[in-house]
Amino acid sequence: MARRNDRRRAALVDAAIEVLARDGARGLTFRAVDTEAAVPTGTASNYFGSRDDLFTQAGARIYERLQPDEATIARQRAADRDRETYAELMRELVGRVASFRAGYLALLELRLEATRRPELRRVLTERVRADVDANVAYHETSGLPGDAMAVKLLMLTLNWLIVEQLTLPDVFSEEERDRLATAAVERIVGAEQTARPQG
Repeated sequence: MARRNDRRRAALVDAAIEVLARDGARGLTFRAVDTEAAVPTGTASNYFGSRDDLFTQAGARIYERLQPDEATIARQRAADRDRETYAELMRELVGRVASFRAGYLALLELRLEATRRPELRRVLTERVRADVDANVAYHETSGLPGDAMAVKLLMLTLNWLIVEQLTLPDVFSEEERDRLATAAVERIVGAEQTARPQG
């Protein structure tokens, strides 16, 4: 029974993500989630104590779904450790995150809503900080070029490139998006290496 309840809860949270992406934070109601999940009216309210609870669980779920799968991680670990490989990894990252359109748009809605909901702000702050720390830690052990500052600058740069792609997709073509991701790596990592003291 617990496993079935966990699956139902995950399906409801996934439905909440779709509602957030389509209708925004104001449209996220228990009824809208029930409709999106094709479950009887009142189901979502049985699983979530409040809209705040639904918001925070949706935020956590988006980050779960944005994680690369094991095959992607294994391929990245086996790749070369030069700047071109780094650029390829970043192009793949932008493409993978942008392909979860509903999740990323829902995340933008949640970030705006977090300015009004302290608990949601706390959850997102912890999750994003953990994501930053995990990316820096992975990078430091990976042997890829660049330092922690380069990782953070790339995260900030590429996040906005993803926002641009999802909200105004005609501003840059897919080819331009790839070139921009490559240029971000070359300039940020290259600048970091140039600035590093010699010997």
